[in-house]
Amino acid sequence: MTEAKSITTGGGDRGETSLADGRRVAKNNPRVIAYGTVDELNCLLGLARCESLPTGLQGELLRLQHELFDLGADLAAAPAPDREPAIGAAAVARLEALIAAVETRLTPLAGFILPGGRRASGLLHLARAVARRAERAALEAWQAEQEGGGTFSRQALVYLNRVSDLLFVWARLCNDGGRADILRPSAEAP
Repeated sequence: MTEAKSITTGGGDRGETSLADGRRVAKNNPRVIAYGTVDELNCLLGLARCESLPTGLQGELLRLQHELFDLGADLAAAPAPDREPAIGAAAVARLEALIAAVETRLTPLAGFILPGGRRASGLLHLARAVARRAERAALEAWQAEQEGGGTFSRQALVYLNRVSDLLFVWARLCNDGGRADILRPSAEAP
């Protein structure tokens, strides 16, 4: 019988972690922050999948979780001009098609909405906000790579932007197609 390895290694006790190529970097390295935030987003999607969801959304959320895992791996990899990222233009196009399909099932957006309504919608709105933070973190990592002469796929930024859009329309879908959205009163309203 083989002895199981412990998850505790002590390797990060000095505030460092390893990128996919084994290179040690600080835990607050922009790249580490970016893939850590993508991991946080993935966790929120797992929580949203515990809810009762509209038909087809369970499988789509699971697929998105797999793609986010791949994106995290892209972000954890050292810059290499000959390395093709796992998340590219095809993944972005798939998200755009999903957004377009969901939009046909929603009531027209009549103004700004507040996160909430049904629980699943609230969780997807929270995930949307984390996706926006992940996008900002990925942009910071991309900019740091550019200054250092390295390469970093800009597709990660486009992908995360589409993820947040998709999560917005999915949140509305979970709110009975937008009928249970919480509208923010206009500034002119008493």
